[in-house]
Amino acid sequence: MGNIFLYVVLFFAFILFLSSFFTVKQQTAAIIERFGKFGSIRHAGLHWKVPIIDKIAGRINLKIQQLDVIIETKTKENVFVKMKVSVQFKVIQEKVYEAFYKLEYPHDQITSYVFDVVRAEVPKLRLDDVFERKDDIAIAVKRELNDAMTTYGYDIINTLITDIDPDIQVKNAMNRINAADREKSAAEYEAEAQRIRIVAKAKAEAESKRLQGQGIADQRREIARGLVESVDVLNKVGINSQEASALIVVTQHYDTLQSIGSDTNSNLILLPNSPQAGTDMLNNMVASFSASNQIGEAMKKQNKKKNTKDDDSRYIAPNPEHEDNNDNE
Repeated sequence: MGNIFLYVVLFFAFILFLSSFFTVKQQTAAIIERFGKFGSIRHAGLHWKVPIIDKIAGRINLKIQQLDVIIETKTKENVFVKMKVSVQFKVIQEKVYEAFYKLEYPHDQITSYVFDVVRAEVPKLRLDDVFERKDDIAIAVKRELNDAMTTYGYDIINTLITDIDPDIQVKNAMNRINAADREKSAAEYEAEAQRIRIVAKAKAEAESKRLQGQGIADQRREIARGLVESVDVLNKVGINSQEASALIVVTQHYDTLQSIGSDTNSNLILLPNSPQAGTDMLNNMVASFSASNQIGEAMKKQNKKKNTKDDDSRYIAPNPEHEDNNDNE
């Protein structure tokens, strides 16, 4: 009976001895208390504590943690927005005691500071400025948290504003404004493109007209030069200028008829014509030129007679009284 009791005592002593060993994971700290009083801080590895006397009061995570805080506040123009602030923090390894004993609920403490800073900064800004200056708001939150949480053994690594969500009606209005601005820009670009096309077309038409006019002028200049040369050639063979002009006109008349007749797709209707018509036209032209010359000669003679009468009227007759005086003497 006594041996059995001894075995039982040894068994429980062995179990108690084994339970005095414990391990601490990497990036974790264990708080050891002795009779309710702080004893020591144990870091990663295998450790031993006095059975019954020492106990593990708690463990603290030394890794970087993230806390997402969703805040609803309003801007300077009374537009309500929801903001999501992500706070990245960790326990300072040298201040595990402060983090464990001074602050019981760190997440609630961080949330309160984030609410306080955001609701103090955002009402100073307009909605557009909130989007543009979100980094400034995040820096202000981090600065305030660092000043407050360092005392409790926490280090604020970074603060990020990951989402800004205005009221749905405000978002719809902003989308309509953006769409209207883009439509306005598109209309301006289309109008500018249309203006460029019109200007380019006008310049092309002007250049075409200029070249066309230049071509017509060159053509007429060459025709005139050819007519001069033709008249000179005919004058050399004894044909005067009037007859030469009439001959050239008749020749061009027949050339025109020939060019019209050679076009099979022409819709022009020609009236009956005969060589006698050309002869009559030539005779009429010669008669016209002759009549014109006769009228010109008559006008020259008339002008000559008029000039002679004017000269006679300018002759001054002798004074009769002057003659009588001479006789008396």
